[in-house]
Amino acid sequence: MPGMSSGLSTNNPTIVSAFRSLLGHQALIAVVLLALLALAWNLLRAVQLRRAGNALLPIEARTPPEAAGRRLLRLAFGLIWIFDGLLQAQASMPLGMTGQVIEPTAATSPVWVQHIVNAGATIWSNHPITAPASAVWIQVGLGIWLIVAPRGYWSRLAGLATGLWGIIVWIFGESFGGIFAPALTWAFGAPGAVVFYSLAGLLIALPERMWSSRRLGRAILSVMGLFFVGMAVLQAWPGRGFWQGRLGHNAAPGTLAGMVKQMSATPQPAFISSWLAGFASFDAAHGWAVNLFLVISLAAIGIAFLAGRASVARVAVYAGIVLCVADWVLIEDFGFFGGVGTDPNSMIPISLLFVGGYVAMTRVPAVAGAQVWDTPAAGGDWSFWARLASRPAYALRSIAALAAIGITLIGAVPMAGASLNPNADPIIAEAVDGPPAVVNSPAPAFGLVDQNGTAVSLQNLRGKAVAVTFLDPVCVSDCPLIAQELRQADGLLGSAARRVAFVAVVANPVYRAGAYLLAFDRQEGLEQLSNWHFLTGSSSELNQVWRSFGIEVAFAPGGAMIAHSDLAYVIDPAGRIRYVLDSNPGPGTEASKSSFAMLLANELRAVLGS
Repeated sequence: MPGMSSGLSTNNPTIVSAFRSLLGHQALIAVVLLALLALAWNLLRAVQLRRAGNALLPIEARTPPEAAGRRLLRLAFGLIWIFDGLLQAQASMPLGMTGQVIEPTAATSPVWVQHIVNAGATIWSNHPITAPASAVWIQVGLGIWLIVAPRGYWSRLAGLATGLWGIIVWIFGESFGGIFAPALTWAFGAPGAVVFYSLAGLLIALPERMWSSRRLGRAILSVMGLFFVGMAVLQAWPGRGFWQGRLGHNAAPGTLAGMVKQMSATPQPAFISSWLAGFASFDAAHGWAVNLFLVISLAAIGIAFLAGRASVARVAVYAGIVLCVADWVLIEDFGFFGGVGTDPNSMIPISLLFVGGYVAMTRVPAVAGAQVWDTPAAGGDWSFWARLASRPAYALRSIAALAAIGITLIGAVPMAGASLNPNADPIIAEAVDGPPAVVNSPAPAFGLVDQNGTAVSLQNLRGKAVAVTFLDPVCVSDCPLIAQELRQADGLLGSAARRVAFVAVVANPVYRAGAYLLAFDRQEGLEQLSNWHFLTGSSSELNQVWRSFGIEVAFAPGGAMIAHSDLAYVIDPAGRIRYVLDSNPGPGTEASKSSFAMLLANELRAVLGS
């Protein structure tokens, strides 16, 4: 799937170092932000002390306690969001997320899902430093926001923000939770963990008066009941490989046993791997019985939730917790091992939702004689600034919520910028080939003819920035990729391209005639560039240019292609070499190609500016 990966190893030191450095810088910004808000709190407290005789009562004196079910969801999902954000800070996340998480999840979904997911994955693979660092701060900020804002509009806005972010992650990070994949099953985490995060966030975003009756709790349990019954039907559906411990005549593991066996190979503590391997063997031997147990359990729990009776629901809650924990340990493998785990998978959020629904149904806050939080007291000053200046608890919660929003924005603003920037970060090219060598020496003179028979020399290009590289016109591996990088660099320069010349010297002593050069140009779309020159000359002229630029040329075994040095030189308008780049295309992915193009364009702009 194009755009899904940069093709680099997940432990590439250049990427890992840059990722950690960015996280460190952003952490300093967060510390400065917190210090400024602490100062603001102290100033507000001084104002409040001067207004101590104000008639307005502290807001807690006229409001009921937060509903227990709402508080459970808010605090629990706040902690999970923080945990997920910390998982995003793992060193393998910048380069492992697309290739090891997003791509395998999307691969089994329909093509239209892959196209949608690819749009988000391309942002990550093109910006492997910015995107994962942004995810860290967005999720940590959202989690803190949920925890520090227990009441009122700050709290509801936090719920809405987590709900919307969860939907984005569900679509682009989980491929719609795999609901369009053929092996959809509750046991593997369907319909995706983050959809339950979003549901919890939207519940928190509801007006608090809706939590003051048992109806909301019953509604949550009814929705979860329908979900469990639907998953039971799906688990029982024949032909999906869940009823068999082994498949076919070759005795390959069944769908569930195969999945668990695969999970047992994830890097993790040995005793956990042994648990999974043991369960995989048990399911392979007793697949029909295991699936029957799952079907009956899911259906029974779902029906109990739908019954709407507290005594029945209580038993179902206990059974549901046991079932979810067992699945979380023995099938989902906790969800966060292996270095690229992004969350604890779906069983924990599923459990929290039905427990929250049960608590909301059975523990309704008393509201008699109390002012509902969302409604101003009669005759009271309900303006934001009045509450901020006169109510210490409200001011503290507001300052804390602003701090959490600030932390979220530390990630959200760069993420928005990355999503609008279609060009890959130059750090990818540097991770492939190393950073450009900075030099300042006279460029070797040359005088050759281009693909159109026009004489071209370094002297007559004086006044322009020049990118010089070496290409084999009959090459079918690296040279076409390098040509596309040059064409992209020209497009990235925009109007500045008029002051730049792209020059390639033929690197094949046999296939050096103009006809080969023109054919290569047509193949790669280079004939459309007015500032493109593909140069050739006699064998002696070419040998002299190769030697002067340090290019090694040798026949490749068994063919017409030539093995040659992959180097690009950036020459300033005064005719001096300022940068030398290794132009080896490496993995040749969309991300690495556009990254080199961006790096080259940046260096050309730099010499034009100088």
